[in-house]
Amino acid sequence: MEQFGSAQEAIDYALNQAEHSRRMAKIGLALSSEPRIERIFEMIVEEARSLTRADAGTLYIVNDERDFLDFVVLQNNTMGIRKGGASGDEIDLPPVPLRHPDGSPNHDNVSSYVALTGKHVNIPDVYNADGFDFQGTRAYDQATGYRSTSMLVMPMRNHEDEIIGVLQLLNAQDASGKVCAFSDQRLDLVGALASQAAVALTNVQLIRDLRELLYSFIKSIAAAIDAKSPYTKGHIDRVVKLTMLIAEAVNNRTEGRFADVAFSEQELEELRLAAWMHDVGKIVTPEHVVDKSRKLETIFDRAELIKTRFELIESTLRVEELTLVRDVDSEHAARVTREYERRRDLLREELNFILECNRPAEFMDDLRLERLRSIAAKTYVHNGEARPYLNKDEVDNLSVRKGTLTPAERAKIEDHVVVTRDMLQQLPFPRRLARVPAFASRHHERMDGSGYPDGLAGEELLLQARILAVADIFEALTAKDRPYKEPMKLSQALRILGFMTKDGHIDPDIHDLFVTGRVWKEYAESELDPSQVDV
Repeated sequence: MEQFGSAQEAIDYALNQAEHSRRMAKIGLALSSEPRIERIFEMIVEEARSLTRADAGTLYIVNDERDFLDFVVLQNNTMGIRKGGASGDEIDLPPVPLRHPDGSPNHDNVSSYVALTGKHVNIPDVYNADGFDFQGTRAYDQATGYRSTSMLVMPMRNHEDEIIGVLQLLNAQDASGKVCAFSDQRLDLVGALASQAAVALTNVQLIRDLRELLYSFIKSIAAAIDAKSPYTKGHIDRVVKLTMLIAEAVNNRTEGRFADVAFSEQELEELRLAAWMHDVGKIVTPEHVVDKSRKLETIFDRAELIKTRFELIESTLRVEELTLVRDVDSEHAARVTREYERRRDLLREELNFILECNRPAEFMDDLRLERLRSIAAKTYVHNGEARPYLNKDEVDNLSVRKGTLTPAERAKIEDHVVVTRDMLQQLPFPRRLARVPAFASRHHERMDGSGYPDGLAGEELLLQARILAVADIFEALTAKDRPYKEPMKLSQALRILGFMTKDGHIDPDIHDLFVTGRVWKEYAESELDPSQVDV
């Protein structure tokens, strides 16, 4: 029990203990509320030095493989050194091995000894200490002119009783500034601080690891969706990049519509996640719809079936001709042959027309549609049964006026945003990421309300969703890996984006920012083929 010579000494001791308790509580709150792991590293050394009036301090963290101690903070007041942590000045010292080359524990270094044994070490003077190798300390002193004297090395143990780091303090000072030994009365305080710091550090590392796990999972899903089609591989990654370029341009704007808009780090993370997940619903979209490069394409291009069918029809005509000319005079036979050749040439011309209609670049006007239907209505006889030149499904697909998708297939494509929303709403996003489903599922909405899935318009659409919409459109326009179109020139893509703005499809303010802020230029330089860049 503590003995006091006077009542005043007892009062001073009680006040001192109360002050220490308040200080430790304050430190604990600060550590637990700090989300930046580099800043926690710094706080641990700063507070430990303050508690012990230490001139210098070093923080080591056990690496993931648990075979080294990595330097993370190095502070020395006399030398004016502040390295590691959030300082931005990297520590260039090699890590301390926890094992010798033969696998035996490294008890030679005091820091590795503490990490391996979990015992603290308090040394009054390292130049008169036995049991540890201080050659490195002495070499440092010789090189810098510093004099290392007292040293306190404390293990950092987390809630699972695991050593995660080592705190090393150097050269305690008394009230007059003279170097002295670390007092035993301060050991408990430093030990408590080390324990608090270890728990806080573990919590931050756990949050960081969970965040990395979430991002890794999301990126793996995005990669799987992109990998479903060789033609859209990289789409999501490019949309993420373009989305964040636009968001960065918004933050840098000092005048106009976005002068007072500034996305916080959390809002940027929320938008980034939405961009990564904007096409997650395509996981249920059939590959042959996503990849449809010809109107007749399903798992394969059914134009090949039509070619075979028309060869059969031509063979049937040939058989008819040979049958008719077999028992007639030569003049009659010549007329039959000419009629066969006319029908054969017409048949081949019709097949070529059908194959032209199968291409996505062919716009089907009313005249072409009428001719297609007249061809489809023709019949041929096979095995005694009359069959049409083209079945209804083939006619429906070939009748697509623009592109390759039928209304039913387009509905399947558009349904991916509903699936995206339903899937993301099932995930328990934290409050700061709660709007990810809304942003991700509304990148096909339009400013005039003609988009999908909800037909939202104007300010009903959050700014982040409007940004994602522009990024998705511009990536699709300039993509160089689509099967249904040639890579589009940059000037044409920008012109189309302008038309879409005038038509009320995209936000005119974002379009203006995209163009005048030259966001397109930065994206083009990194993502487009040089042959596309004509601006």
